[in-house]
Amino acid sequence: MSKKKTKLRERSNVVQSKRRPRRRKRCPFTESGIKEIDYKDLDTLSQFITERGKILPRRITGVSAFHQRLLSSAIKRARHMALLPFVAEF
Repeated sequence: MSKKKTKLRERSNVVQSKRRPRRRKRCPFTESGIKEIDYKDLDTLSQFITERGKILPRRITGVSAFHQRLLSSAIKRARHMALLPFVAEF
């Protein structure tokens, strides 16, 4: 029984040593100095939308919470104005 536990410990140490520390994602809006996100800037907005038309979460994009709120409202405004589709075409 004790041999089994030591093997598991050895394996977990190997897995932990192979992991590399992840680089922190930085907000692209903060880095470039953009303070306002315009709903008419479709090139910027389309970078944060999936092929299906969903808004990407900030854990994937690396956008700060403040800019994520502005971004989502700008995307929703652009959808309402028919600049962006609500869903993608099939």
